[in-house]
Amino acid sequence: MRTLQLASGVPVIHLVRTATRDGIADHQAERLKAILGRCPELAKIADHVRTFAELMTRRHGDQLEEWMSKVRADDLPDLHSFVAGLRQDARAVTNGLTLPYSSGPVEGAVNRIKMLKRQMFGRAKLPLLRKRILLS
Repeated sequence: MRTLQLASGVPVIHLVRTATRDGIADHQAERLKAILGRCPELAKIADHVRTFAELMTRRHGDQLEEWMSKVRADDLPDLHSFVAGLRQDARAVTNGLTLPYSSGPVEGAVNRIKMLKRQMFGRAKLPLLRKRILLS
């Protein structure tokens, strides 16, 4: 799948994401508006991406079903497949978008262990790797 890019090489989706997070510079906003003005489908996708980003950052999981219904109403096959994936485990997705819990600390520990394992690959057996994990 090709990524739509500006002449400067910046992916359009990066501008859409940045616009939801921090706001963008005036010249970038003008370029994005011009691009979205030329392609109504891309404008709809950008709107849905912004709305979903707000659901995630503001923890509005209760509005997920409404968002998915709006996406299904538009003729956007790529987003339809994304929504189908969300629907497969809708309860978990809703909880993830609503509850304040995070698996970040666990993921950090797993990442550290994997890094140690990669560093030790081919050098030592399990007992030394175990000691290194426990001591780090």
